[in-house]
Amino acid sequence: MIRRFAVAAVLVSCFGAAGWAQSLPTSPTPPALAKPPAKKVARKANAAAKPAVAAQAGPCRLGVIPVLGNQFAVQKYGVTIIGNESTNVLIEWGLDDLVVARVRAATGNDPAVRRINYPKGAFDLFYHPKPHLLPDPTTGIPAIVQSFTQNANCERYLVVTKFRLHPQGTNLQLDGIGTYNQGLGSMLRHSHVFANVELTLLDGRSYARMDRTLATMGNRFSESMRLTENPFKHLDNSDFPDPPEAAASSATLREKTRGLVAEEIDKAMPAYLKDE
Repeated sequence: MIRRFAVAAVLVSCFGAAGWAQSLPTSPTPPALAKPPAKKVARKANAAAKPAVAAQAGPCRLGVIPVLGNQFAVQKYGVTIIGNESTNVLIEWGLDDLVVARVRAATGNDPAVRRINYPKGAFDLFYHPKPHLLPDPTTGIPAIVQSFTQNANCERYLVVTKFRLHPQGTNLQLDGIGTYNQGLGSMLRHSHVFANVELTLLDGRSYARMDRTLATMGNRFSESMRLTENPFKHLDNSDFPDPPEAAASSATLREKTRGLVAEEIDKAMPAYLKDE
């Protein structure tokens, strides 16, 4: 089980390719004789790749499955539901990579923490379930994860997904991760960034949910008692994307969104890494 905890930044490793210069011989050299150096480079590249393969094949204490994707919601609200607008924009902000990096940082870069890939569309029915009179268990997270992890053999799986939030007493429907602008006219409007991120911990053998509701209750209480708005959530009206597609190139939205996601993961991980 995972027992080490640390908060550290995870840096993406970069591999440089070595090069060298070789003087040309005085006599003409057929092109075929220039191949041996290329073979040596290929052998070095293969040797460098072996440790990564070995690490992936080692024990897996925690399989991390990030499912935040690349959809960013841009939503505009009036005082009533009339005139509400919502647009999903494609972004390339590496949110799933960020989730894995923060989980690994929380475990002190434990090599037994492994990212688990999944087939394209595996979570489509989870995010967009078909209408049923009764809940369909095949569209739930345990069944979906079990369908593609039979050979992963991890002790636990941590699934990170988005959810839709309807704040009580409002007409807002904050869909996953995005930004919204609300108000009347141009002077009485306010803008915010939101990241509705949910963590689900599963037992690696039974795929039963491992509840962490009580363990994370303190985080939710502390957030509700804040006297000032989270700086990652506050957005100047001038930074609200207009048109919505401008969100994809906004450095401000990217920084605030990544900050919110990282904050959510960092706050939750101590509870989700406990043995019980």
